[in-house]
Amino acid sequence: MNLNNNVITRYNPENIAKPVGNYSHVTKISRNAEMYVFSGQIGIDQNSNIPTDFNQQVTNTMSNIVEVLSSQKLTPDNVIKINIWATEEIDWDHFYEIWNKVFGMKPPSMTIAYVKGLGLPELKIELDVWAAG
Repeated sequence: MNLNNNVITRYNPENIAKPVGNYSHVTKISRNAEMYVFSGQIGIDQNSNIPTDFNQQVTNTMSNIVEVLSSQKLTPDNVIKINIWATEEIDWDHFYEIWNKVFGMKPPSMTIAYVKGLGLPELKIELDVWAAG
């Protein structure tokens, strides 16, 4: 279901290779939309604990994204782009299981980079979220 009221259109052009993952090559935002830029979301839980397990950080991060969107009366359908920063190899089976539950069949645009470190030494993944609504 797409609840963004035609503010956001996603597609994959036929003249380039299909995405190598679950993302959209193109995300178009209508000119009368408001843009939202969120600070990077991390795998901290509601008790301010950062788990050592990478996949638990992924799960917590996705949950935090849903909550920060909700704080602005937005849903995952409003997300236009996510930049993913990870310090170790992503378990794509787990990642996409959570990603697909959150973003469904029309996911946002995505960039992934592996980095040496993030803002805190215990962080293994951080997602930079852009939205429109």
